[in-house]
Amino acid sequence: QVQLVESGGGLVQPGGSLRLSCVASGSIFNINYMGWYRQAPGNERELVAIITGGGGTHYASSVKGRFTVSRDNAKNTVYLQMNSLKPEDTAVYYCTLRAYRMYNVDYWGQGTQVTVSS
Repeated sequence: QVQLVESGGGLVQPGGSLRLSCVASGSIFNINYMGWYRQAPGNERELVAIITGGGGTHYASSVKGRFTVSRDNAKNTVYLQMNSLKPEDTAVYYCTLRAYRMYNVDYWGQGTQVTVSS
């Protein structure tokens, strides 16, 4: 099993910045990627950014150039640096980890609220 614990959410004004962190613990091996999804009220959960074991990254077009995903393998931690935040970035942000266990298994954190409002 894998446990994911997020931190760093909160209320920020438009144009501001936040950094989310997610610490993974448990059976951390054969990791395909770690990253972030988000879900706004009334919307489906959507991909924000992921980073692979090799360091490759993928971003949603809506956040490209504003958000940066990174990871510290020694700390089993993935980060999401969010700059130039917009009200439409308001959502619950979920950390995710995909591992290979004879097949792909997705693990999720409990989510952290990010609210962008003046």
